[in-house]
Amino acid sequence: MVVRVVFFGYNRSAYHQFMEERIQKILSQWGIASRRQAEQMILNGRVRLNGTVANLGQKADPARDWLEVDGQLVQAQRPQQVYLLLHKPTGVVSSCYDSWQRLTVLDLLPSHQQVGLHPVGRLDVDSTGALLLTNDGRMTFYLTHPRHHVEKTYHVWVQGHPSESILQLWRDGVSLAGRPTLPAQIQVLERRFSPHPQTKLEIVLREGRNRQIRRVAEQLGYPVLQLHRIAIGPVQLQPDHEPELPSGHYRPLRNTELEFLGNLIGIVIGSSGYLVQGKECQV
Repeated sequence: MVVRVVFFGYNRSAYHQFMEERIQKILSQWGIASRRQAEQMILNGRVRLNGTVANLGQKADPARDWLEVDGQLVQAQRPQQVYLLLHKPTGVVSSCYDSWQRLTVLDLLPSHQQVGLHPVGRLDVDSTGALLLTNDGRMTFYLTHPRHHVEKTYHVWVQGHPSESILQLWRDGVSLAGRPTLPAQIQVLERRFSPHPQTKLEIVLREGRNRQIRRVAEQLGYPVLQLHRIAIGPVQLQPDHEPELPSGHYRPLRNTELEFLGNLIGIVIGSSGYLVQGKECQV
C-alpha cells in the first residue's frame, strides 16, 4: 500500500476532534486502513511521524504533525466513504500489501481507487467469494469485532460423505485451540460418488476464526476441497432474481445493504457507496 498524508490547518472544532489522537486511530478515521491493520503497519515500521518511525500507541496532532505510510504523506481530508463487494478469485491475497508480491484484492481495482481501501476481514488465498472493501475504518472495526455475530454463508466441498452425527457435532460446536466454536447452521446440498466421494455443504457461521471451516473439517476427518463464500449478512454475490457477480468483479453496496449491516452492528453506515465510472468489472 502506498499512501502519503499531510495534515493541514483545521478550524477549532476539527482541531479538538483530532488533537493528540493515537496514530492508528487517525489512519483508521481517514480511511488508510482499519485500526487493526494500522497497528500492524506501525509494528512493521511502515509509518513515520515527523520523519521518525512511529511506535504503537504514539499520538499525533493532525494540526501540526505529519505522517507517512510507505514513504507517502497522508492527506488529512476526509474521503468519500466507499463500500464495495468484491468476488475474490482463488490465488488472490486478502490484504492491502503482500511482501511476497502476490496479487492482492486491491490489485483488482483501478489504481486511483485503491488508496485508502482495505478488506473487511479476509478469505484465505485458496478460497473464493464475497469480500467487502471499504475506507470506513469504523465499519470494519464493528463488523470484525467478536461481539457482533454477523452471519457469513459458505458453500463448501469436502472430501468424503460426513454422517449426520458428524454434521450435528459440527453444528453444536467443535473445540479449536481449547475453545469451542459457536453453533453453526449446516446442511447437505449435494453428494458425489464418482470418481471420488465428495459432499457439498452450506455452512452459516456467526464468528470468523482464522481458517475456521478448514480447520474444523480437517479435525473431523473431511478435509475441504473448495471453499466459496456466497454472502456476508444481507450482502450476496447473487441477490434474488439477479445474475451472480462474476469472479474478479466488484460492485458498490446498495443503501438497503448498508442500512441492514448498520442495524446488525448498531451504527449508522454512510450511504455514499459508489462505483468508479464504468468499472464494475475486472481491470
